[in-house]
Amino acid sequence: LITRGLKEMGRLIVTMGGLPETVSGLSGLGDLLLTATGDLSRNRRVGMALGRGESLDTILADLGQVAEGVGATAKILQLAARHSVHLPITEEVQKLLSGETTVQQSIEALLSRTRRSEHQAQSE
Repeated sequence: LITRGLKEMGRLIVTMGGLPETVSGLSGLGDLLLTATGDLSRNRRVGMALGRGESLDTILADLGQVAEGVGATAKILQLAARHSVHLPITEEVQKLLSGETTVQQSIEALLSRTRRSEHQAQSE
């Protein structure tokens, strides 16, 4: 999931004129790894709590701090739409945040996607 997430980030960054090196550097891969695996990451704590079935409102109230990803997800999807970049993981995260889907449904949706080359140029 982290690898595919990095690929999504890269597609949007490069499409918008960013450098591929940014994706693989500290502000890309470095931030993603820390966010996805660090115990102090607020975004990770939100994701883990969603995975346990807690409501977003309860999670945010208990957190008492801003989890940047919660508000940024919809904005990222707006940018992606404007640049015709498909971000399936980000789309599923937004559906989870808005209560449109469950964790299990999102996992199934992502795992049932058509397999394709990891290096295929795309609008995956």
